[in-house]
Amino acid sequence: MIDGAHVVVYSKDADADRAFLRDVLGLSGIDVGGGWLTFALPPTEVAVHPFERNDQHELFFLCADIKTFLAAMKKRGVACTPMQTERWGYLTQMTLPGGGKIGVYEPRHERASKPAPRRVSAATSAARSRTRRPASRPARRRSSGS
Repeated sequence: MIDGAHVVVYSKDADADRAFLRDVLGLSGIDVGGGWLTFALPPTEVAVHPFERNDQHELFFLCADIKTFLAAMKKRGVACTPMQTERWGYLTQMTLPGGGKIGVYEPRHERASKPAPRRVSAATSAARSRTRRPASRPARRRSSGS
């Protein structure tokens, strides 16, 4: 039924924020026409919280280690709020070049979606390919019934 999500971030400087998503956060994307970039996101999840009105939505990026994330952003000169400890995770907000803020948090709860697998270096991949694996069984052929 649902096989993805599309998030829209409104910005006063969309070009700068697109470059930030690509160059700083390392998101890959495509030009869907006319220079409009759409970025792929890692596995995502959605939560519904009670609130006094509808049509209020928030975007948070998730990370495995908020301190590592904050250190990386500091090296790149990206302004982030001090880490807050919440019941549900460790939270910061990063400021985009266009002035908007996006929350980033390290969940303390189980994730509904599993993080993307870590990239394996070429050396590790080569070492794994040299590891002996048990031979697989040949596929069974189906009889044609004739």
